[in-house]
Amino acid sequence: MSLRNIGHRLYQGEVSFDFVGKRKIWYSISAVIVLVAGIGLAMGLHLGIEFKGGSVYTVHKPGLSASQAKDTADKIIGSNTALAQTTDKGDVRIQVSAQESIPATTFTKEFSQAIGVQEQDINAQVIGPSWGADISKKALTGLIVFMVLVTIYMAIAFEWRMAVAALVALIHDLLITIGVYALVGFEVTPGTVIGFLTILGYSLYDTVVVFDTVKENTRGLTKQSRRTYSEAANHGLNQTLVRSINTTVVALLPVSALLFIGGGFLGAGTLNDISLALFIGLAAGAYSSICVATPLLAQLKEQAPDMKALAKRVAQRRASEAKAKAEAEARGEEFDEVEGEDGDGEQVAAGMVGQRNQPVSRARGKGRPSGKH
Repeated sequence: MSLRNIGHRLYQGEVSFDFVGKRKIWYSISAVIVLVAGIGLAMGLHLGIEFKGGSVYTVHKPGLSASQAKDTADKIIGSNTALAQTTDKGDVRIQVSAQESIPATTFTKEFSQAIGVQEQDINAQVIGPSWGADISKKALTGLIVFMVLVTIYMAIAFEWRMAVAALVALIHDLLITIGVYALVGFEVTPGTVIGFLTILGYSLYDTVVVFDTVKENTRGLTKQSRRTYSEAANHGLNQTLVRSINTTVVALLPVSALLFIGGGFLGAGTLNDISLALFIGLAAGAYSSICVATPLLAQLKEQAPDMKALAKRVAQRRASEAKAKAEAEARGEEFDEVEGEDGDGEQVAAGMVGQRNQPVSRARGKGRPSGKH
């Protein structure tokens, strides 16, 4: 069976996965993942030199590996806190924290002598911690403003329950991404911050697509008694399921190439900063829009008085249909579903004839002879 055929059957309701009905399972999975991410976050993020201050030394020497540069730098500063990685240009980049308090001129002189290059071949850059603190403050301010604007937009375009569900999904994605970043020990750089902000937009886009379909499916829902809000929302989620999967896979392919091939296989470590944040964030965003945002929306919506009344009518209808079906089966009769005026079907036993309301034409006798001569 092709993916296109599956998507068509999901859209038509011929196949359905009960994501909303199993929300407790998804909540439990999310809670475990967020807990693990929280543990990693409590252990602390590995902040880059741009945020905590220090010195960055870039040297170009054929044959010099990142591990050799790190060992040499560690001997000079007297600790194992130095970081070294190769760049896409073949250079080696060494980072020394400001806590080591070693002058840049001293480090450059000793490092050049140790690896056998001239001092002028080493590019030294000193970064103060105040610059990183300023960048962090601006990034946090931008994040807060973004979430406030998103909440206002969702409340106006949809409703406040959808805004709350979307905001929870965004926070869910951020916590998971930052926690995984802390667990794997990757360095947090300005590129990482860009990745964090990028995944927010993607996560929101996927959630809005699902919510728009849910909104269409639940319009005028209280006028019928065939399905509850949760069931209608789950149907809308299934209609957009294949689209969400396709969008996520297409987005993850280039990011995976950057992370695993560029950063891992080819050794371009600078690509890891943004690619890991994007990879984890895109996957978490797709998961949250399906398994967190929509089930949470349905849960909030079911608390409304009109939806409680609808759920009660649906339960009563199904109970009466089950009873009528059982009685018909006891008599050996079959059931046919008759469509009502409000779009609801009614189960009646085959062969049973009841009174049916027929449309009466007001002009039935107009212009006809009366039959009297």
